[in-house]
Amino acid sequence: MALPADYHMHTPLCHHAKGEPWELASHAVSQGLCEIGFSEHNPMIRDDWDDWHMVHEDLGLYVANVEKARQEFPELQIRLALETDFIPGHESWVRQLRQEADFDYFIGSVHYISDTFDIDNPNKKDQWENGDVDAIWEAYFERLAQAASSGLYDIIGHADLCKKFNYRPSKDPSAWYQHFLKAARDHDVAIEINTAGLRKDCQEMYPCPALLEMAHRMGVALTFGSDAHAPNEVGADFQAAVALAKQAGYTHWRRHERGSHQAVAL
Repeated sequence: MALPADYHMHTPLCHHAKGEPWELASHAVSQGLCEIGFSEHNPMIRDDWDDWHMVHEDLGLYVANVEKARQEFPELQIRLALETDFIPGHESWVRQLRQEADFDYFIGSVHYISDTFDIDNPNKKDQWENGDVDAIWEAYFERLAQAASSGLYDIIGHADLCKKFNYRPSKDPSAWYQHFLKAARDHDVAIEINTAGLRKDCQEMYPCPALLEMAHRMGVALTFGSDAHAPNEVGADFQAAVALAKQAGYTHWRRHERGSHQAVAL
């Protein structure tokens, strides 16, 4: 089975991944992938914002490292991208970043639901323990809808990241899903099946089947990503991800190149 591109991968420049781009590319080839994309965590508006984003000074090195991987593996189509946090008020910064290299796509992700609460940070689990889980989920999907509506992104990353630590809402989240997916559909933004959830406490791909099925019904396009933070995670569980996509009704995935896209049969 021909596998779709793995469009979500990280490098050591984010301070919490290992394996240089050419090492991840080598594993991609061994997995039978024909196309990949590097999507390092974007430089934030301030380098001291947190300790898990690439610093702005390293952006040129990142681009050079991806180019080195392209030179070493010409048989592999390698895309250049960023995973860029959506934080209200930082939109002009994201637009500036887009002009700083010849990027193929931007993944928009919500990690922060306030300037200080990155919901997937293990060091912030106390805010889950002491907070209102329903309110956190609702705030997360509201920001995700804003990200999809912003015009900044081609893909929305791990669309139910709020389940990472397995804190589940007491309310039915379907209305939150629909609110976000309407924004994605109306602005022609894809979502991804991100297999990293299988490696987290939730032990489930992002997004859950219910959200994915709703996305298909609403006509939202699809990409795939391993969210690899090490070479051996590249393309992880992609056959299962493709099966999940087909179960939800998808027949195509979306290829991205220099801001344009096309549908490719699964």
